[in-house]
Amino acid sequence: MISRVLVPMDESEMAERALRFALEAHPDAEIVVLHVVGQPSSMMGGAAGLALADDTEEAAREQASDLLERAREIAAESGTEIETDVMAGHPARSVVDASEEFDVVVIGSHSGTLADRLLVGNIAEKIVRGSAAPVTVVR
Repeated sequence: MISRVLVPMDESEMAERALRFALEAHPDAEIVVLHVVGQPSSMMGGAAGLALADDTEEAAREQASDLLERAREIAAESGTEIETDVMAGHPARSVVDASEEFDVVVIGSHSGTLADRLLVGNIAEKIVRGSAAPVTVVR
């Protein structure tokens, strides 16, 4: 029996589809939506602001607040409450590490733009290969 489901989310439509699938497929499970905020680097615009923040964890939570609120709204549409969490780090590595505490991981296959599809598709592949729990990929 599946009792804990991890749903990593970004701002993509695919991530929302993954959450809706998890809610429908696992109605009795505890569902945790995880948003991973990338570690700061000169190549990442949004995450670079985290490097300047005094409290990186608080800055990550603030950056993710709209996305997590949207996830709670989607869950409420199906009459379900979800847990939410935010981590700072590399998205694939963070999800793989977190997967050890879950029965299944449900992820979207990719995001919208070509660049997003290449990046997120690559992240999805790394999660599928490295996850301690079975992974469902939603298209």
